[in-house]
Amino acid sequence: MQIQHKTTETKGAFFIEKDGKRIAEMTYSKAGKTKIIIDHTEVSDEGRGKGYGKQLVKEGVEFARENDLKIMPLCPFAKAIIQKTPEFQDVL
Repeated sequence: MQIQHKTTETKGAFFIEKDGKRIAEMTYSKAGKTKIIIDHTEVSDEGRGKGYGKQLVKEGVEFARENDLKIMPLCPFAKAIIQKTPEFQDVL
């Protein structure tokens, strides 16, 4: 399982593909040069129960750290994962 990252000037996504089909995705919007807003996380039925959603959030947190960004988690799933994981809270 490999997490991929695609970004444009204003948006981005972390995702997992299987057989050319996205089975998990977390999208974000860029808010200036210092913040990203996680707005949606979705895992297909095929990918549920495998921890893919949490792995996507973790990848987003690592991306934020590497790029000196803060995260505003508007997505309820991402917000819950970050709040339940003390080592992720430095990016809030």
